[in-house]
Amino acid sequence: MQKETIHTDSAPQAIGTYSQAIKVGTTVYLSGQIPLDPDTMEIVSGDINVHIKRVFDNLTAVAQAAGGELEDIVKLNVFLTDLSNFPIVNEIMGEYFTQPYPARAAVGVAALPKGVAVEMDAIMELKAPEYY
Repeated sequence: MQKETIHTDSAPQAIGTYSQAIKVGTTVYLSGQIPLDPDTMEIVSGDINVHIKRVFDNLTAVAQAAGGELEDIVKLNVFLTDLSNFPIVNEIMGEYFTQPYPARAAVGVAALPKGVAVEMDAIMELKAPEYY
C-alpha cells in the first residue's frame, strides 16, 4: 500500500500531526476541516452560515489538490457542537453537491478545535483514469 500525501496552500495548513489528505490508490481520505481562512489561519468572521461555507470551500481545495471535486466525495462526516444547526448544513450542502449525494453522518460533539461550531471530514473516490 503506497500512501501519497496531499497538500495545498489553498486550504488551511495542518495544525497538528496530520496531513490535509492521504491518497491510497483512487481513494482519498480528507482530514477534518474547520472554518479557518487558509491565508490568515484565523477563524473566519461571521455566523454559522459563513463557517459552514468556509468548511466546504476548504474541503473543495483539498479535493482538487488530490485530483478530484466535491462530487467525488462518497462519505461526509459532519461534526456540530449544536445539532440545531443541522438544517443549515443541509441547505448549504445543496449549494455544493448534486445528486447522488454522498453518504453522510452528523455527529453532535461537546467541543471542536479552536472552539468552532462545525468540522467536516470526507472520503473521496477518484474517477478511474481513461485510457485511449
